[in-house]
Amino acid sequence: MNESLNIDSAVIQERRERVFLILAGLFVGTLAMLNILGISRFIKLFSISEWTFAVAVGVLPYPITFLCTDLISELYGEKKARFVVWVGVMLNIWVVFIMWLGGILPGFEDVNGAGEIVKDAAGRLPIFFEVRKLTFGAVTASMIAYLAAQFTDVHLFHFWKRLTKGKHLWLRNNGSTLISQLVDTISVILITHYFAGALPVVENQAIIPQLLVFIGSGYVFKVIVALLDTGPLYIAVHYLSKYLQIDPTGRTQG
Repeated sequence: MNESLNIDSAVIQERRERVFLILAGLFVGTLAMLNILGISRFIKLFSISEWTFAVAVGVLPYPITFLCTDLISELYGEKKARFVVWVGVMLNIWVVFIMWLGGILPGFEDVNGAGEIVKDAAGRLPIFFEVRKLTFGAVTASMIAYLAAQFTDVHLFHFWKRLTKGKHLWLRNNGSTLISQLVDTISVILITHYFAGALPVVENQAIIPQLLVFIGSGYVFKVIVALLDTGPLYIAVHYLSKYLQIDPTGRTQG
């Protein structure tokens, strides 16, 4: 008899709740970090001729969110994955609220006769207000892109899972992530530029080629990370499905 079948159901339930909490916590924690860091700095990847390929620092941890939702989708189902996505939406709203509240409450900054905060010699606001401005732009862009991308990811993941009858994890992991990352990258770059005006573009050059470079840079980075996470996803599903006594094809063990 399989020894794992003798484990008390309460212990299994506790394990499932604990692992779900870790995955959901990593997901929302990463979202909070990328929304605050967001577009505060752009990192140069490489240059080709006059084109420089760069990604926002907030993009660096973003692929982890797709790994988390794929693991939750695989182990806990589509309903739980969608729930975590909505928690992420509420987190975005919470971040915006705290940044807004922190800006309207009285502080110790110097103000002029009109009640406006005085900028320094370089024309910059105090650091909080600079971060606040960038966060507002990043969160607005990321919320729209996030909803479109994450729901695309969850939907496609389960579409391919049903189509392949629970087989070929690599297909639903990479297929759903690659398409949703493209949706996310296009959305966030266009919104960040046209709504927040926060991309480091060159004013005297055509804007469309520059935006395409930003989209290409971000997407290539995300594609590489998405392909690299296939191995860790397989390992995690293999061990966690046994640890949690969950059959990823949809049948709970025990």
